[in-house]
Amino acid sequence: MTPTTRTSSDGRGRTPGGRPLVAILSGAGISTDSGIPDYRGPSGLWRRDPEAEKLVTYDFYMSDPDIRRRSWLMRRDSPVFRAEPNAAHQAIVRLERSGVPVRVITQNVDGLHQAAGLPARKVIELHGNARSVLCTACGARGTTEAAVARVEAGEPDPACEECGGILKTATVMFGQALDPERLGEAVTIARACEVFVVVGSSLQVQPAASLAGIAADHGARLIIVNAEPTPYDDLAAEVIREPIGRSFPALLERLAQEGEGELSTRC
Repeated sequence: MTPTTRTSSDGRGRTPGGRPLVAILSGAGISTDSGIPDYRGPSGLWRRDPEAEKLVTYDFYMSDPDIRRRSWLMRRDSPVFRAEPNAAHQAIVRLERSGVPVRVITQNVDGLHQAAGLPARKVIELHGNARSVLCTACGARGTTEAAVARVEAGEPDPACEECGGILKTATVMFGQALDPERLGEAVTIARACEVFVVVGSSLQVQPAASLAGIAADHGARLIIVNAEPTPYDDLAAEVIREPIGRSFPALLERLAQEGEGELSTRC
């Protein structure tokens, strides 16, 4: 997943085609127009129901069968499995298809970047994917759809069919560490890119949030598109507070035009 780059005259990484690498860090805010609520915004899930955070906290989940039962009901009713990509997801695909080298680093687990048509190899899912489940004991995997079907059939806390262990979605819960390989790929991209766009993230969850600082420290142009202030706004070359569904596609169209202009100037 690590991008192939070469060094430009200003020391930044470039792809072999010469166009600047654009990295996009997406958070929950990019998917709200798809009907998936965010977590920390003014109407976010954690603000409306702080107890809900326990449902995705590893220690609570593993130790409390009632938390697991409630978690499975939450998954059964989750809008993630009914959601469709929105204008923001589609704008990234258009940018990538225009010839601009794009890598997406996402904090989301909804799979909507890939559903919109972005190649999976260009997406790093830092927090995993909610559409599959794994056994915490033996590592066996399956689909969330199949596990939820068992819940609907009367199993409130479906166990692993291989070993009887506790099942969870293949996501990183609070209290779990990120996959070091995925995080390493994301850090490499943050260091190599010329433009680093944050969209729909409060930049409060580490270590994902630190990628914005890493990119800025390595000379990238940092752009933040988010309704609320973030801890990294002072490092940004541009902060956009307008609704994502309208402002983000316009931003990416502008970046595509800038890339075309830079390429034609060098040719």
